[in-house]
Amino acid sequence: MGKGEYFDMGFYLNSKRPVDFYRKEIDSPYFVDKTMMLDELSDRIETNTNYISITRPRRFGKSVMANMIASYYSVNGEKSLFSGLKISKMDSFKKFCGKYDVIFISFNELPRRCSCYEQYIARIESRILQDIIKAYPEVEISEDDAVWDALTMVYDAYEAQRFIFVFDEWDFIFHRDFITDADKKAFISFLSNLLKDKVYVALAYMTGILPISKYSSGSELNMFAEYTAASEAMYSEYFGFTDSEVDELYRRYLENQPVPAVSREGIREWYDGYQTKSGIRVYNPRSVVLSLTNNNLGNYWTSSGPYDEIYYYVNHNVAAVRDDLARMVSGIPVAANVREYAASAMKLVTKDEIFSAMVVYGFLSCDNGYVSIPNKELMDKFCEMLLKEPSLGYMHQLAAESEKMMKATLAGNADEVAEIMKRAGYLALVLPIIERQKKIPVK
Repeated sequence: MGKGEYFDMGFYLNSKRPVDFYRKEIDSPYFVDKTMMLDELSDRIETNTNYISITRPRRFGKSVMANMIASYYSVNGEKSLFSGLKISKMDSFKKFCGKYDVIFISFNELPRRCSCYEQYIARIESRILQDIIKAYPEVEISEDDAVWDALTMVYDAYEAQRFIFVFDEWDFIFHRDFITDADKKAFISFLSNLLKDKVYVALAYMTGILPISKYSSGSELNMFAEYTAASEAMYSEYFGFTDSEVDELYRRYLENQPVPAVSREGIREWYDGYQTKSGIRVYNPRSVVLSLTNNNLGNYWTSSGPYDEIYYYVNHNVAAVRDDLARMVSGIPVAANVREYAASAMKLVTKDEIFSAMVVYGFLSCDNGYVSIPNKELMDKFCEMLLKEPSLGYMHQLAAESEKMMKATLAGNADEVAEIMKRAGYLALVLPIIERQKKIPVK
């Protein structure tokens, strides 16, 4: 539990930042109450199952949930934030809300002019140590002490003082260009020294894009239970919006929007299409909120680096995925052996590796051994890539012909089907040759 009589606010220790961020979420007209996750997490505090890692693609609410968790348990949180939410009706509310010292770190923050791992990790270690020294002045802690030694000294001095650790985007640094393989091992070692087999850990909660096991082949972080959308049903409903939640948001939208331009079916077509292990269909939450806020069905998929660009994955081996991409753009699912490959952790060579990475990063959805483009928002991104990249230009034409053929088949127009098949066959055979010989540009 927190030490109670002290409420010192630090940079990471009992920071007010997650509280302020979560307050903004609650005040949003399209806020969704997912606080029941807190009741589930509370059952694991100070038990032998108190290490939890959640992995999801970007834009699926990982940071919102991390801010919620830090705000709820911190002695510097605001209990009133949660008093009207679902968690306030649970027995665990009085026992756990505002009762712990929380160390909250968003690992996606870099020092000014950061050019190496040493600068990155030194900032984190020094700020944690400064927070501990400030909050526990009675404990003789030196600035040369390791963070884990300082926390152990606090535990001993304050009658088994324990902390809750909330780490958001823990694997952010693995996506930086300046990080070497040795740096990655050093960072894994840092987390292991800080968290593994430490008596001061009441709960450790981490979010990332990929499971820890894909970065660490050893036992350094094997204390974490890992929950991915593809492999674990637990916590699935807390990341992304469910159908019933979108129904409620749409009801609010109709009440508040004098001239609604967004249809409920349009939201489903544009932003649905993901599926969890438990079979729950989920929407991209960020895009749903922006669509309702802007009163417009549009593409809100933003890029924050190479791992957010579709062509990053495809260009490793265009030949392996060329035909399957054409099928998916035509709306046809493709068989794939999906594993949780990291685009940053290995070269993506085979079709399964490429498609698996695209599932992990949210570009494709996976259902019963088949991958597909989940919705119109992503379909537009795929079509944009096909039109932009000369090596893939003919695929867009093939996909267009495939869609025409489906409509002609359903209409029973045999002559049109034959003509389309002739054109598609010509494109598939001739255009790649033309492209290689570079006699004419492929549009």
